[in-house]
Amino acid sequence: MSAPSVPSHLSDGSAHVIASLDAIRAQFPALDRREGDQLVAYFDGPGGTQVPRSVADAMTHYLLHHNANTHWAYPTSVETDALLMQARETLADFLGASAGEIAFGANMTTLLFHVSRAIGRALQPGDEIIVTELDHHANIAPWQALARERGAVLRWLPLDLDSFRHEAGAFERLLSERTKVVALGAASNILGTVSDVPRLVQLARAAGAITVVDAVHYAPHNLVDVQALGADFVLCSAYKFYGPHVGVVYGRAGATAALDLPRLEPAPDWVPECLETGTQNHEGIVGAAAAVEFLAGIAGDVTTSRRDRLAVAMHGLHERGEQLFAQLWDGLAAIDGVTLYGPRPGTPRTPTLSFRVRGHDAESVARFLAPRGVYVSHGDFYATTVARRLGYEQEGFVRAGCACYTSGTEVARLVDGVRTLVQGR
Repeated sequence: MSAPSVPSHLSDGSAHVIASLDAIRAQFPALDRREGDQLVAYFDGPGGTQVPRSVADAMTHYLLHHNANTHWAYPTSVETDALLMQARETLADFLGASAGEIAFGANMTTLLFHVSRAIGRALQPGDEIIVTELDHHANIAPWQALARERGAVLRWLPLDLDSFRHEAGAFERLLSERTKVVALGAASNILGTVSDVPRLVQLARAAGAITVVDAVHYAPHNLVDVQALGADFVLCSAYKFYGPHVGVVYGRAGATAALDLPRLEPAPDWVPECLETGTQNHEGIVGAAAAVEFLAGIAGDVTTSRRDRLAVAMHGLHERGEQLFAQLWDGLAAIDGVTLYGPRPGTPRTPTLSFRVRGHDAESVARFLAPRGVYVSHGDFYATTVARRLGYEQEGFVRAGCACYTSGTEVARLVDGVRTLVQGR
């Protein structure tokens, strides 16, 4: 998939300057945290970003002034209904959808188990489901469960260990008249690989398969366009793009209506609320909408639609992220004993990098960097199949991701910290 671009009607030759890094950082109270005399540099964004003050304020305001359950006649319930509808409209702009196609849940994993269970009710023994070795297991485990329960056959799209992408030509070989579901990840949360999902979805739909896309790692770095993706279901998580722990699912209206969803008899049976089970996390949904508004606000003085402002903001953040990632890649690559995993800079990818340091397990690297004010993640990040294919299922990797608040100075500190560890200083 291509990098986010500025909408054509805004591309008049003038520069669309997004908010400065300092202005963005000023909105995140977490950035005031220190380790000794060092401000903390958060490189753990692929596992969950920090939250701007506006998101926390929106959630607090809801809880203190509007807190109620839905669809009743008194004011706070009516206000809750209105805020949830506003959130659907806001997340629809974020994904390029309509408000009637947006639903919420505890997290992406829970939502996908729910959707997959409904899809599975129509599967027959011998039906085939394609999953990929590149994916987070949230888009693998639900389909493994269906294969066991329904007698379906799981087909794996292999990972090319040289390119860190799907093996060329393998998808076409896997597709058949038995293919009923294709589950794809838009971007790898362990390798940063951005895949050509629109092409694969087009092939899958031509074969008559239901298509499900995990956009959790893609959405924080690229403007999602569900129309361009063409998938039946696209899922993401607000806590990866500066919001609270809430899952979001786009379900194409016809595809959602066709699902045999498990539900309580009195629960809503209309699209999209039929995808939501039980009382939702209302304050979290309000916070997810506030996170999208935060991102749109990065566009500065662009005064067109929210979708346009998001396009400008994501385009600008993508460019900054590419610069930071090149600095990170080049800096770590120059250190003897550091091995990098994933596609090189300048190719379709996110600013997320997994690496290993010779003679040091991943957890010890993270522990060494933390007191120096550099927070990185370690492990397999639930992309267990990738770690297994690379030979480090047990040991895992160190992972660093650049977010909207990441600075070049912070990247330099991370690189210097790894160099200090390697040199034994």
